[in-house]
Amino acid sequence: MLHPDIQTDPSRRDAGPALDEAVALAAALPGIDVVGAEVVNLRKPQPGTLLGKGKLQDIKAMVNAAEVDLVLVDGPVTPVQQRNLEQEWKVKLLDRTGLILEIFADRAATREGVLQVELAALSYQRTRLVRAWTHLERQRGGLGFVGGPGETQIEADRRAIDDAINRIRRQLSKVTKTRALHRAARAKVPFPVVALVGYTNAGKSTLFNHMTGANVMAKDMLFATLDPTMRSIELDHGEKVILSDTVGFISSLPTELVAAFRATLEEVLEADLIVHVRDIASPETKNQAVDVETILESLGVSEDVPRLELWNKVDLLNDEAADALRNLASRREDTLVISATSGEGLTELHGAISAHLADVHTVETLTLPFSEGRKRAWLFEQGVVENETQSEDGWALTLRWSSRQKADYAQV
Repeated sequence: MLHPDIQTDPSRRDAGPALDEAVALAAALPGIDVVGAEVVNLRKPQPGTLLGKGKLQDIKAMVNAAEVDLVLVDGPVTPVQQRNLEQEWKVKLLDRTGLILEIFADRAATREGVLQVELAALSYQRTRLVRAWTHLERQRGGLGFVGGPGETQIEADRRAIDDAINRIRRQLSKVTKTRALHRAARAKVPFPVVALVGYTNAGKSTLFNHMTGANVMAKDMLFATLDPTMRSIELDHGEKVILSDTVGFISSLPTELVAAFRATLEEVLEADLIVHVRDIASPETKNQAVDVETILESLGVSEDVPRLELWNKVDLLNDEAADALRNLASRREDTLVISATSGEGLTELHGAISAHLADVHTVETLTLPFSEGRKRAWLFEQGVVENETQSEDGWALTLRWSSRQKADYAQV
């Protein structure tokens, strides 16, 4: 495992924790035994080989001595760099994006998850195909429906990948329609949606299991949860909510995966409350929190959606550090210290969720003239109408709706 520490990169993180995370990523993929890990200091990446000649030879000696079959580079590697490094070291090489795609491919359990991984992998391969093969001049003829005479091999391969991408997108659109039907069914029984988000391995699935009694895979492993899971739970005062566990985020998440998993994260986009679970015992907890917020922003999650921040894994800290965190959290709004393992703070969490959602759904009376039939139909489709009376002037509707639904109504 290599972590290139590029000195000129203004966004670079502390190399030590970054390397530890990279090793944990590798460990999350079955069949990989990490025999060595090293931070490689680079003033400037070499266009053809990423590394300088001296470091290239040093790592080659290490690879030969350990009889390594696979080298992982925790960072982006261009197709040309990958080809040259594989030829030089006589090994298979994966960059960070390739490794995460491998993990997701191994972990996907549902039909939707498998399709999304395939879509992300094809998008990644298409980019590398174009960049890696632009130097080739191979030509071949073809029939009219395959490709005209003189079509390059790269164009044929690109078309094959595009066809596969379009096929998967059609299949995913059917899944998306099914998910939309499920959301519409839930809207008729308007339970608020509470989405758990956070950096991978922050403890979301452990918390989800503790709150719902479910049996979602929860391990001390990156990306233990890939496919989203939803359960209905009842809070202390009888309120029912839908709790959603989502895939963990990670720094430098490949753009292919952000795009492909947008459908999986629809429940976050539709959430009435977002609960951000942080591994407060991690030395990288602040950087991880920034990464989560950056990805939420890239997904288009509105800043208006209420947030709760949970400082999880307090049980891993010593008493002095834990007490200091509790004092700090008590002075911050919408912040709780919890342990999803021991159950500390979960009673307070239920109360905080209830308090937030009490403001989310409000009851209002709305009068619509008969000319606004489209708006009336939309309100019924959303399942927010509790009562309706009719007069000479139009309809009087009693609505129970969320602030998000109210905002959406303004656009109808």
